[in-house]
Amino acid sequence: MRHLESVESELPPLVGADLNAEPDSGELRRPAVGRRATQCGKDQLQGMNIELSSPQNEGPRRGDGEPLSEGGFRFQDAPGSKSITARALFLAAAARGTTVLHRPLVSDDTVGFAEGLARLGYRLERTQDRWSVEGRARGPVAEEASVFCRDGATTARFLPVLAAAGHGVFRFDASAQMRRRPLGPLTRALRSLGVTVIHEEREGHHPLTVRADGIKGGHVTLDAGLSSQFLTALLLVGPLTEQGLAITVTDLVSAPYVDITVAMMESFGVRVHRDGDTFTVPAQPYPAIDYAIEPDASTAGYFLAAAALTGRRVTVPGLGSRSLQGDLRFAQVFARMGAQVTLAEDHVTVTGAHGGRLAGITVNMRDISDAVPTLAAIAPFADGPVRIEDVYNTRIKECDRLEACAENLRALGVPVQVGRDWIEIHPSRPHPAHIACHGDHRIAMAFSVTGLRTPGITLDDPGCVKKTFPGFHRALDDLRKW
Repeated sequence: MRHLESVESELPPLVGADLNAEPDSGELRRPAVGRRATQCGKDQLQGMNIELSSPQNEGPRRGDGEPLSEGGFRFQDAPGSKSITARALFLAAAARGTTVLHRPLVSDDTVGFAEGLARLGYRLERTQDRWSVEGRARGPVAEEASVFCRDGATTARFLPVLAAAGHGVFRFDASAQMRRRPLGPLTRALRSLGVTVIHEEREGHHPLTVRADGIKGGHVTLDAGLSSQFLTALLLVGPLTEQGLAITVTDLVSAPYVDITVAMMESFGVRVHRDGDTFTVPAQPYPAIDYAIEPDASTAGYFLAAAALTGRRVTVPGLGSRSLQGDLRFAQVFARMGAQVTLAEDHVTVTGAHGGRLAGITVNMRDISDAVPTLAAIAPFADGPVRIEDVYNTRIKECDRLEACAENLRALGVPVQVGRDWIEIHPSRPHPAHIACHGDHRIAMAFSVTGLRTPGITLDDPGCVKKTFPGFHRALDDLRKW
């Protein structure tokens, strides 16, 4: 099996402060930062300011030769993190008292999660930059509810587990897209803990009904090789059980997302103990807190990729070395491909090489698989093959992302090979094409970046970006005009 602590990859976690440090009194809480300082590209990360040098930038230019502005673009209005917002909503619902979330992501996924909580009986108040949730440490207020999870994987996977901590009958359904995505390892774990879960149509998928009478707790074995969200859901609910939980993981993908979960639980007053592949969570109430949500690293990746692709400079404020989000490590890929990457405590900057020059690369992206479409979309402009490995789980996202990337690259005239868990893209000058988004926000956003150097690219479903960033096209247009 793949051990949680060290999934082999060229992309190490970001350096940060002590995870065990107590937050300063009176301050908004943020996730604690990662524990390890390791290699980032060729340079050792030292302290909180890191600069990765690349070939001298001789002046940014568009792919067609038109000079770009010498000034850098600041992605000032980066949306809040989807992953952190979803976890914060769960934690707020499970806490005693009223939790206030500052700068949450407002998108189809997170609004769907909030509406799901409301259906379960939780009281929420929402403004654009401030959401408050009146929590309850014994599961949902309602004793009967029906929740439609839309396309949201965190909604569809987290809320049934939260409901199991309550008492009553709770039915969950989701969109056709989300119905196709797996849930089986998580519901099998719940059943082993004594929870009654009934899959109404296809075993291991929505729709389902939870007949809840609380969760006693104890030991459970979990396969999280398809999604780390299975482990996150059980970790989050652990403090609401009677005895606490000990979760032994037999496989795990996207391990940095579990780091986010553990750090956020600690911000909410609960410390998870890990011994090898076993996580132990105490039966201990969460306190209500004020919690600040940082910008979304996955979304920032499209704009950092745009910098690498076009030879210009993009800075994302509020997302720096104090971030826990593993997808920030995507910037290290750009450093290896020839861009200059500067990681400070409160921002990250990528400056592309002259003319948007990119080197070929082979990279294991198991831990940052949401960034796979973005790298695939800029890969044709590299001077050698770009091979992305160990990303089978991308086949069970909103669509089969490996096949979707291959399909669209071929439509662009780009030579591509694909295997069970890898894709290899060869250098080519893409030509205009109509991109098949497959209803997947990440496919739409990734190939929009390709359009910065390939005029004439169109999308069959540009609106699917509402899932995580409704303002994406406007923001990318701002970058294009800068």
